[in-house]
Amino acid sequence: MRALTDAQRVLVEEHLALVPQVLGRVAAHYPRHADREELAQAARLGLVEAAARFDADRGVPFGSWAALRVRGAILDAVRALDFAPRTIRAAERDVVAAREQLLGLLGRLPTDVEVAELLGTTPQRLSRLEGRLHRSVVLSLDAPYGADDGQPVTLGAVLVDGGPQPLEALEDRERGRYVWDALSCLSARLRDVLVASYVDGESYGEIARRLGVTESRVSQMRTEAVELVRAAVLAQYDERHPTPIGSRERRRAQYTAEVGQRSSYSSRLSGLIPLQRVG
Repeated sequence: MRALTDAQRVLVEEHLALVPQVLGRVAAHYPRHADREELAQAARLGLVEAAARFDADRGVPFGSWAALRVRGAILDAVRALDFAPRTIRAAERDVVAAREQLLGLLGRLPTDVEVAELLGTTPQRLSRLEGRLHRSVVLSLDAPYGADDGQPVTLGAVLVDGGPQPLEALEDRERGRYVWDALSCLSARLRDVLVASYVDGESYGEIARRLGVTESRVSQMRTEAVELVRAAVLAQYDERHPTPIGSRERRRAQYTAEVGQRSSYSSRLSGLIPLQRVG
């Protein structure tokens, strides 16, 4: 790229605010392994390129032109960081859409056979495809895994220090996120009872007075909530999905399906839990 003229440098300086603005708008599409500063650098180079190629005679405001060029530069940088072929990403979107469609139709998690049939493939091919999708998930060794005495611990540090094996660490991450999702999907009152009892340390009497029910009812609600959460988490690892018969079974199946769809495979393995309190 040739050197910028004085007028072009002025354009860049006057529109530097576009970089964080555009970066923020596309932040939801970042892969977890993308370094924000690298993407910001790509965005700044996009702004410079926009100034170098800008033609005021076309009647397009520089801000609009530059925003498109900056966004394109960010997306190019993101694609360069993703080693999975575009065909794999397209197939991933198809699988997710098929599962969501069947969830709405069946009111429960669909089986692999049902998903494969909707996609016009075989369960064996679907299994191989999802294996490739799982292997395309990039996990950073610098990503937070947990805490030790209040200090964050990374996955890399856990592995170096002789902690759990990689598979065990990932399974713990996934299970923890399933529990969080199961809590989030509970009704407000059941979630309140469970959190108040196990997290806040409230007694049955305190919870009962606050909710306007008896202590016996609080005990029943806590038992129901624990059973729902336990069953929903275990169901995520069970490929069998019997057809619910009664209304109670259908409600439980819908709850279990909601838990399974609340977070993605990659977000569960990332180990990151939403900062806000459940509910």
